[in-house]
Amino acid sequence: MQGRGSICDLSSTGCFILTGGDVTPGELIRLEIHFPNQIALVWGQVVYAIAEMGFALHFAFTDEADRRALDELITSLDQDTTQV
Repeated sequence: MQGRGSICDLSSTGCFILTGGDVTPGELIRLEIHFPNQIALVWGQVVYAIAEMGFALHFAFTDEADRRALDELITSLDQDTTQV
């Protein structure tokens, strides 16, 4: 699948992507996540899909350092949104 979508429910283990694209459970997807100061490229496996709504993706990291790097980006987002 190639296209655009919106990520919701993002964690260091996976996310749900709101999109109308067709995917199959088990399919391997490369995802480009645009953070405020960086773009993260991650691979993940489709867990399930809901027609015309989106799909759940479980990230597949090559090593622990990649997972930690994504976790740090997510944490920085949380800090940005909770600052007053």
